[in-house]
Amino acid sequence: MGVTGLPHFVTETESVWDVLQRETRPIALYGMGDGAEKILRVCRQRGIAVAGIFASDEFVRGHSFAGYEVKKRSQLERELGDFVALIAFASSRPEVLALFDDLDRTHTTYAPDVPVADGALFDGAFARAHRAQLEQAYDLMADDRSRAVFAATVNFKLSGKLRWLRDYTDSRETAFRDYLRPHAREHFVDLGAYNGDTIRELLAHTGGAYASITALEPDRKTFRKLSAYVERAGLDNVRLLNAGAWSEPGEMRFGGKAGRNSALTPVMHAVSHDRRTVSVPVESVDHVLDGAPCTLLKLDVEGAEYQALLGARETIARCRPRIALSAYHRSEDLYELPLLLRALCPQVRIGMLHHPYVPAWETNFYVNFPESLEKTV
Repeated sequence: MGVTGLPHFVTETESVWDVLQRETRPIALYGMGDGAEKILRVCRQRGIAVAGIFASDEFVRGHSFAGYEVKKRSQLERELGDFVALIAFASSRPEVLALFDDLDRTHTTYAPDVPVADGALFDGAFARAHRAQLEQAYDLMADDRSRAVFAATVNFKLSGKLRWLRDYTDSRETAFRDYLRPHAREHFVDLGAYNGDTIRELLAHTGGAYASITALEPDRKTFRKLSAYVERAGLDNVRLLNAGAWSEPGEMRFGGKAGRNSALTPVMHAVSHDRRTVSVPVESVDHVLDGAPCTLLKLDVEGAEYQALLGARETIARCRPRIALSAYHRSEDLYELPLLLRALCPQVRIGMLHHPYVPAWETNFYVNFPESLEKTV
């Protein structure tokens, strides 16, 4: 541990929020929506003044957001001169990532990390408080690239500097080649199946062959799209459940903004008057499979990964599947998920990759066991 009290692999000694509190230049947000709301909230809490909001030219229509007139970048540059830009929305589209890089070349630019799901902000205080767990998780990474990605992720979350993502990005193809290695006999369990995008990706790597597919998706509208895809594709031996993934069967509240901003909440903790939340059934992998095989397991469940892993603990011990596990919904996921995996099965090998995305979304743990990789050869 250095004098900063941060994990030994951290080189960014100041949080982006601390830097912004000292900033004397105007600060402007790039983007609108849930991410911008969260960043504005933290700025207000920390006394950071925001001078304006801008959007890509095609999204500027004379409207306002959070009390600010939404302007074009060129307009704010004329009005504010040299301003600090905060990227306040997420994207994986190459043309948008190119816009981020251009902004980073011409302005001091940050992409402040705010949790996708509810939870603690990943700032300096968080990193210091959880230094031991973060170092333990870092030590669990199975190879040099994974340790480098883990360190870069922590440095990015602290600093908001794009270079930590830009310099440590790997294609999704790398994950399939080096970790997942899908084959024609997969028993695939897809938690957070969305509209079938990962199923399509899997089948593209196996020539359309598989043994069985079990897919859970809690959002009703998205589940209809998933069902329609499976029907159109004529897929057999597929089991679809309109349910969330959890540690045990039951009922939860599922809110309210579809996609990455949705989350499962215990019924007793849900806000009853929030019309954006609905009751949904939840299931555990162990209960759904009931002894059936699983060779490949994906978990992208909007912050419920820890509980979903607990609900798959018997399946993981019995089948030792290769696992793709989202690592970016909650600040705590970076250390809680690897430590839980090791507790569930000490022989586990954990890799980590970041795929093209700003902020650090699509940062995933890739989990396997020596014998599970041998079976794919």
